[in-house]
Amino acid sequence: MPQMMPLNWMMLYLMFMFIFLFFMMIIYYMYNLNSPKMKKMLINYINYNWKW
Repeated sequence: MPQMMPLNWMMLYLMFMFIFLFFMMIIYYMYNLNSPKMKKMLINYINYNWKW
C-alpha cells in the first residue's frame, strides 16, 4: 500500500489558505449577483454555454 504523505504545518497552512480563498470568491460572487449588470452578464454567459 502506498504511504500517505505526512501532513505538516505547511500543507495545513496551504490547505486552509485555498479553502479561505475559495469561500471568499464564493462570497464575492454572491455579493455581486445583487447588481443587475452582473446578473445580466451571468445570464448571458449561461445562455451562451447552454449546449445540451
